[in-house]
Parts: sequence; structure tokens; C-alpha cells
Amino acid sequence: MATHEGSYYVPEQSKLPIWASFGLFLTVFGAANWINGNSNGPMIFFAGGLVFAFVLWSWFSTVISENMAGLNGPQLKRSYVWGMGWFIFSEVMFFAAFFGALFYVRTMALPWLSGEGDAAATNEFLWKGFEAEWPLMTTPDMAVNGDKATMLGPKENMSFPGLVAMFSWLPFWNTVILLSSSVTVHFAHSAIKNDKRQAFNAWLGLTVLLGMIFLVLQVWEYHHAYTELGLTLESGIYGTTFFMLTGFHGAHVTLGTFMLLVMLLRSVLKGHFKPHDNFGFEAASWYWHFVDVVWVGLFIAVYIFG
Repeated sequence: MATHEGSYYVPEQSKLPIWASFGLFLTVFGAANWINGNSNGPMIFFAGGLVFAFVLWSWFSTVISENMAGLNGPQLKRSYVWGMGWFIFSEVMFFAAFFGALFYVRTMALPWLSGEGDAAATNEFLWKGFEAEWPLMTTPDMAVNGDKATMLGPKENMSFPGLVAMFSWLPFWNTVILLSSSVTVHFAHSAIKNDKRQAFNAWLGLTVLLGMIFLVLQVWEYHHAYTELGLTLESGIYGTTFFMLTGFHGAHVTLGTFMLLVMLLRSVLKGHFKPHDNFGFEAASWYWHFVDVVWVGLFIAVYIFG
């Protein structure tokens, strides 16, 4: 039975939150073991990912069914809006921590290690000969121990190559693709608001395609960094911050692409979404715009001024 204005649908109790927590635990535990070289890490990581994916599939299917049955009243729909808003805010704080770490390393830690300010004595005794630079190509270990150093910096970096070489620079094209996808998802939103389903499907399909192209190019970039530039997670603090920021962003692009793909399949196969009832798509589009904004900040901080 459909809910009335002012009523609030309360679903039955579910064990899905427990399974979601278990899946996330396995994912994080597996990732930590994977990074630290444990051979069981990848298996645990993917097992946790499968558990979590199953939970999301079941959970979202239930929510979609409830909405299609008319059980979601205005008050519950408002709670979805607030929930998505707080989720995106938490993601903002997540990336703020990593951008903050990059800022701290570049403006404080490196100058201190090179002997600026009150750290002159520390530099003289521990890191003699180390000079601060960014991107950090010569690590403190290399400056002190030379050929015996174990923490080696990259051979080349991903910094802006100049206007002449910009059009052959992969991060530039990634930026063009991701910003274009923000435009296409906006056109898709306008289309469904005007009850133009074919246009909605076309623009949304193009957005999903652009997201996939971005991910392919990022994999290409990572392969190039690892095999030709010597830029890895272990190549000093520059490599660590580069892959942590771009890697987590890539994970968010993957999630956003999957979300939009699900919305596209719902529209094409099930005929879901109406001009005044399309919050599932709207929430995914908000997330996509957030991912694009993060990339702009990342492109400026990591690539242009990196």
C-alpha cells in the first residue's frame, strides 16, 4: 500500500548491515595484507569485495522495489537526499585528508629535512646533503647513502611538460574526458526532467563510456609510470602521494561509472525513472560531479604544480 503525506515507511529488520560490515572488514584486511606482501591478501580482498557487492545488490534491489511499490513517502525521500549529501561530505573529508598530507609534505616536512629553520642540526647529522625539491626525485636516503640507498626516487615524474607537449600528455586528455562526462551527465539529467527517455539513455550511455575511457587511460598511465618512469608506490614520498591520490580517485571513478551504468540499465531494461521521480539517477549524478571536482583539484595540485 502506498504511503500518505506525512507517513514514514519503516522496513523490516535486516541482516544486510552486518554482512556489509563483514565484507568491508575483509576488503580492508585483505588490502593491508596485499600491500605488505602477504600472498593471501588478494584472495581476502576480492572475497570481501564480492561479499560487499552482494550486499549492495540486495540492499539496492530492496530499496528500488519499495520505491516502485509506492512505499517511499516524501519524508523518506527527503532522508535519501540528506543521506547522499552526508555521504558526499564524508568523501570530501576523505580527500581533504590526502590533499592535506600532500600540502604538509611539500611545505613543511621536506624543508625541515633539508635543514630549514630550526631543523639545521637535524639535517647536518641525519640527512646531510639532502635538498628539498618537488617532485622529489632524490630521496633523503639517496642523498646520504648514494648507491647503497634502498629508498630510490623515480627516474622521471608526471609533472606538466609545458604547452608544447601538452597535447601528448595523458593527464590532459584524462581531464578533457572527465570534464566532458560532467557535461553529458548534466544533459542526461535535463533530458529525464523533460521526459525525453531516448535522449536520457543516449547522454547517460555516453557518460558511462567516457568514464570507462578515463579508467583505461589511467591504467595505461600507471603501466607507463611503473615500467618506464620508475614511479611506483615505493619510490619515495612523491610516488606514495601520487598513487594514493590518483589511485583513490580512480577507485571513486570506478564506483561512479558502475553507479551510472546501473542507472542506464534500469532505464533501458526496466523503464525506471520519471520526470519527478528519479532520485536514484540524481544521486549518482551528484556523486559523478563530485568526482569531477576532485579531479580538477588533483590535476592542479598533483600534475600542474607537481
